[in-house]
Amino acid sequence: MIFYLGLVFIFSLLIFQAVNETSDCFLTNRVLEKYYLSTMYSLEFIVGAIGNTIVVFGYIFCLKKWKSCNIYLFNLSISDLLFLCTLPIVVNSYSQDQWAKEGILCHSNRFLLHANLYSSILFLMAISVDRYMLIKYPFREHVLQQRKTAVMVSIAIWIGVILELLPLLHFLEPLTPTNNYKCLDYASSGDPVTNLIYSLFLTVFGFLIPLLTMCCFYVKMVRFLKNRREQISSALTLEKPLSLVILTVVIFSLLFTPYHVMRNVRIASRIPALHVSECTQGIISTIYIITRPFAFLNSAINPVFYFLMGDHFREMLMAKARQLLGRLTSSGK
Repeated sequence: MIFYLGLVFIFSLLIFQAVNETSDCFLTNRVLEKYYLSTMYSLEFIVGAIGNTIVVFGYIFCLKKWKSCNIYLFNLSISDLLFLCTLPIVVNSYSQDQWAKEGILCHSNRFLLHANLYSSILFLMAISVDRYMLIKYPFREHVLQQRKTAVMVSIAIWIGVILELLPLLHFLEPLTPTNNYKCLDYASSGDPVTNLIYSLFLTVFGFLIPLLTMCCFYVKMVRFLKNRREQISSALTLEKPLSLVILTVVIFSLLFTPYHVMRNVRIASRIPALHVSECTQGIISTIYIITRPFAFLNSAINPVFYFLMGDHFREMLMAKARQLLGRLTSSGK
């Protein structure tokens, strides 16, 4: 995270200098898209692709007994990989400042980008609920801890996210000579008034409600721990799940909140009735662009949770690696 903040600081200095050298308020956006977005998305692709690929193959070949949390984590990694597969095209387009004229590629990228965002949020929420249920019912005796339930919840999340994002295709503008065949982002497309209504809908139902749900179960964990404080061994056992949920909520808020705030501000600034000046719109767009890679940084960070929250996943993965290494060594003799 510090590394990414350092990159943002460096790019901010370059952009500040560029703005001082020109009166074009939207020059900042072009500099950001060409250098900042392409760099950030490249790093996210490299780190995220390696981490999520290891996790997917680790679950497929190492995990013998799947539990509810494993199912949620596996779906989370699939969501991340689907999004990461679209990044090479995006990086190439931003770095070359030239987009392919196929509208399908543009719209599918934007759709998968938002599908990853909101499916990740919901799967992280489901994982938090599962962690609470594991604390309260350590022997997995509740119906919500059953694998069948986890599969049904995962399917419901995918269907819900797809239905939730279908209107997004209506707001995305087609690639035309007028916009120089540029693949506009969601906040820069469509009618700003109706677009703002839909953006607020996504913010409330796709972000705020899952966040409040996670916080609710975090509070439940705290209360449960206080009630079990006299049982020292149990309290110590429950400290790790609690710290992980706290970490999840903190990262969840830091990554997703700025993006949703600035997305709505960016759309609102485009409403003609508000009479926002062109330079002010450029500044708002600049801040919005800076927040975008951080919202999707979760795709690179999520594999950490596989190691921290998985049931002995790291041990199983290392054991499998040692087994394969042993076979390669013995066959080479």
